[in-house]
Amino acid sequence: MNHTNSHRAGFARKLLPIAAAAALLGAAASAHAADAVVLYTADGLENLYKDVLPAFEKKEGVKVNIVTAGSGEVVNRANVEKDSPKADVIVTLPPFIQTAQQSGLLQPYQSVNYKNVPTIAKATDGSWATFVNNYFSFAINPDVVKNEPKTFADLLHPDYSGKVAYSNPATAGDGMAVIILTTSLMGEDKAFDYLKKLEQSAKFHTKGTGYLDVLLSRNEIAVANGDLQMDLDDAANGGLSLKPIFLAADAGGHPTTFQLPYAIGLIKNGPNQAEGKKLVDYLMSTDVQSKVPDIFGIPGRTDVALTGKNGEAVKQAIQGVKLIPVDWNQVMAKKADWTARWKNEVIGSSGKQLEVVKPK
Repeated sequence: MNHTNSHRAGFARKLLPIAAAAALLGAAASAHAADAVVLYTADGLENLYKDVLPAFEKKEGVKVNIVTAGSGEVVNRANVEKDSPKADVIVTLPPFIQTAQQSGLLQPYQSVNYKNVPTIAKATDGSWATFVNNYFSFAINPDVVKNEPKTFADLLHPDYSGKVAYSNPATAGDGMAVIILTTSLMGEDKAFDYLKKLEQSAKFHTKGTGYLDVLLSRNEIAVANGDLQMDLDDAANGGLSLKPIFLAADAGGHPTTFQLPYAIGLIKNGPNQAEGKKLVDYLMSTDVQSKVPDIFGIPGRTDVALTGKNGEAVKQAIQGVKLIPVDWNQVMAKKADWTARWKNEVIGSSGKQLEVVKPK
């Protein structure tokens, strides 16, 4: 089985090296359809998969081969393979799940377990549904950062020079979320002006978001982007020194964020679609959804409560934080322009690394 090691203090949720991922894909492609089902997933849910997938494998008599990468990367990979799909199920963040839907990568499937997912949190044709709800956040190393930043302007302070990193918006959902939140709060032009200023303090950008938590814990950076589920899980279960935070647009304002859920979908013409459907049903089942709070996620189903010690930690973390709505259709319309503008105006000719997987 290709489960990610849960002891991630040394390499928490890093992007799989391309060679390893390619080898895994080759193995998945050559596996007999009855023996394996392939899951492409955005990083962040490793501990949940480790907990719940063995029971599925035992019941169905199949292996679940997992390929983990940034949200955009898993969709890009599926798109490259569109004429000969290697995966059966995909889990990724918006707006990349919408990209997959619009690109014809997803097979509409109305799982019986989608019925308790709110209408706003799923595609009307069954192409995807919210699997684990979550919130965009930033993160700091609390052992290093003694004066916690409260506003976006605080990140421009000289104390953070060369100590900021965030994931590439072209390949990571959490990276695109940086643009979504800043443009929502500041307006597009002012947001890109801000990101240009922030770039002066940025050390580099990563291909996926997960490895940033390791970099924070190692004190190679002091501030990064992330998401609440991943950051709380890495701090509690990964042994990493980090703390999720939410920033306000202005001094005295409310810290603000938006929902950034993990969504699940069935790959069109996947090699093992029958088992793919069963895997979707299983991951959306009451049993699995009831374990989502254990990894600091919020169940995608409204009939499963956010309970337990870790559920309370999530509630406490977002207390007093203002949630703003996101029009994902507008984000889809803007995504290509925003990505190009970020590369041209923010990165420019700096030569800065944009797809760091491991620190040099």
